[in-house]
Amino acid sequence: MKSLTAVAQPAPGAEHLPPEPVSPLVAATANALPMQDNVLARARAFSVPLIAEETLDTGENALQHADAVAAILKHIGGSEAMQAAAYLVHTSEQLNKPREVIGKAFGESYAVLAVETVALMKVQAQARQADAGHLVDDPATQTENIRKMLLAFSRDLRVVMLRLTSRLQTLRWYAATKGPVSPAVARESLQVFAPLANRLGIWQIKWELEDLAFRFLEPDTYKKIAKLLDETRVERELYMVGLRERLESDLRAHSISATVAGRPKHIYSIIKKMRGKSLGFDQLFDIRALRVVVPSVKDCYAALSFVHEAFSPVESEFDDYIAKPKPNGYQSLHTVVRDEHGKAIEIQIRTQAMHDHAENGVAAHWAYKEAGTKGYAGVSATSDYDAKIAVLRQLLAWRKDMVGQTQDSGLFDDHIYVLTPNAAVIELPQGATPVDFAYSVHTDLGHRCRGAKVDGQMVPLNTPLQNGQTVEVVSVKEGRPSRDWLNAELGYLVSSRAKAKVRAWFNAQVMHETVSRGRELVEKLLQREGKTALKHDDLADQLGFKTAEALFEVVGKDELSLRTIENILRPPEPVQADDDLVLSRPRKATEGSGKGGVLVVGVDSLMTQLAKCCKPAPPDRIGGFVTRGKGVSVHRHDCSNFREMCARNPERSIDVEWGLPTSGQRSAEAVYPVDVAVEAHDRQGLLRDISELFARDKTNVIGVQTQSVKGTAWMTFTVEVSDSGKLAKVLASVATVSGVRSVRRK
Repeated sequence: MKSLTAVAQPAPGAEHLPPEPVSPLVAATANALPMQDNVLARARAFSVPLIAEETLDTGENALQHADAVAAILKHIGGSEAMQAAAYLVHTSEQLNKPREVIGKAFGESYAVLAVETVALMKVQAQARQADAGHLVDDPATQTENIRKMLLAFSRDLRVVMLRLTSRLQTLRWYAATKGPVSPAVARESLQVFAPLANRLGIWQIKWELEDLAFRFLEPDTYKKIAKLLDETRVERELYMVGLRERLESDLRAHSISATVAGRPKHIYSIIKKMRGKSLGFDQLFDIRALRVVVPSVKDCYAALSFVHEAFSPVESEFDDYIAKPKPNGYQSLHTVVRDEHGKAIEIQIRTQAMHDHAENGVAAHWAYKEAGTKGYAGVSATSDYDAKIAVLRQLLAWRKDMVGQTQDSGLFDDHIYVLTPNAAVIELPQGATPVDFAYSVHTDLGHRCRGAKVDGQMVPLNTPLQNGQTVEVVSVKEGRPSRDWLNAELGYLVSSRAKAKVRAWFNAQVMHETVSRGRELVEKLLQREGKTALKHDDLADQLGFKTAEALFEVVGKDELSLRTIENILRPPEPVQADDDLVLSRPRKATEGSGKGGVLVVGVDSLMTQLAKCCKPAPPDRIGGFVTRGKGVSVHRHDCSNFREMCARNPERSIDVEWGLPTSGQRSAEAVYPVDVAVEAHDRQGLLRDISELFARDKTNVIGVQTQSVKGTAWMTFTVEVSDSGKLAKVLASVATVSGVRSVRRK
């Protein structure tokens, strides 16, 4: 067995920093486990017989791994209770009833911690297999969901702490043994574990995870940067310790009470900045950085003045974020100076309040360093999830009891994270069911969902899912959603997205039925009229609709009378007049009612036709124009076509007047076509409402043209009237229809 010391040492190029103040997370989790006498010794003794000869998937001995994790926890200030838990996690995998056995020996808190940590380990192993097998469509989303799942999987953050330290030891073991590292493990460490440690403020674990993971992923680049640094990490650290002590002493000598902290930038951070800002190594000014914390804003500027006097400032590298804070509220003075040897040093100066805000508030380090356009990682820091992390970090800073706080605060109660059979992570609302899961994967899969397996077992479709479960949907080739799914009391759907998809499906079915009904009615009408050869799109165009489907929809909703379509299919026979004017005889209200109602002054039995360009009707003032071989075309006296023709051929102008009805005839026997123009706000049912109004006024509509542009509808109705004077009453009625802006006779 290898010695604990050998295993726990960091890999070359990633040595330990000098001990720092205990992490807030460690301080919070230290009180989460019950403190028992000799609990660490008892836990190790309990575990040795079970794991001493066991080997982890990585090839590392399980007991040695647990020893090393306990050592890491101790180094960063973890309690003996937390160190004891490191042994019980791996021991639980060897027990048939781990929760019961560990619970009796050490208490329920230890048992739950061990079981949930093992469950999370298995979920992550599945996700790595999916990554290695390229089974995930969107790696970026998958990575972020795994980050969230690490926190949401268990509201007890001790689980996360144990996973972070365990992964750090795994990378150290790979570095010490120089064994091959799975790229999936290295990527997960770099993209999931390190950012999570960063977000939780566990800086020591964060930087070492990054350096080791990057070393395995890009060994050549890592070695190149290490060589460019031109000094060992130990030498750099000694230099920074001396510089920190010197600056703090000099500031105090100038009556500035300051706390100075700092350390050299680690290799991965250097690489990330060079790539993120397209900089060469010689353009980096913050490989060595110090942070100066002073009591007041006045002291900030006093410290800045001293720093610029004691060192040589780089003028182009100064930012005053106190006078002009960053959008996220971050405040600090940033300056770059050179020492007597020409080495560049970045110095940040801020008050304690500014520092607390930067560390624990909205402007926390992870927020402004990783936020989209501002940083390098492309991770948005504006989501609700990030806001929860900010709240969580403040809870940690206040050193609250994490067991009680996380269980009662509900920080992660609104979402769960489950897995597909291919180990893709799916985010769902709390209480989501297999049906919600199916719709989150694909809408069509949701429609065809008929059953589900959770962790390999068939379950009802309204079963609430839990974090970390693997869900498999049982579907049919062709299917439809059930209306029961929309019944809230039955509990089939929780996700608003899934509910919207189901409603949309049923709405589409209603629309389909409406269109089918309209199509059937129109086709039957075409059969009765002997017009089956007429194309549906052509008929729709004549009626002012863009497509036949739009026509069928209106007919199916009973918003357009079939009588209107009949009138389009049976127009009056046109007669071509001179000068391309189309004329038509007035229609009779009663068959065999005698000859028409227009008389030509001084001429008997001369054929007359009403001009379609102006559609005259009694008692309009009218005039006649003699055509070649087609009789007299009758126009309204104010018709522009009539005036133009008379101006060209005045000799062909003739006086005409409306004739009186013959004995026994009613004055309303003859009817005349008149065009009515309507402008209105387009809305559903507008055409139906106007058509019904004409019907109530017993005004026959023989044609309609409609056009809608940007919410405004223009309609032209051709109606039959016996007297244009009575048309005014009809127009007044149309003007009262909701949405109508204007109505007039054309």
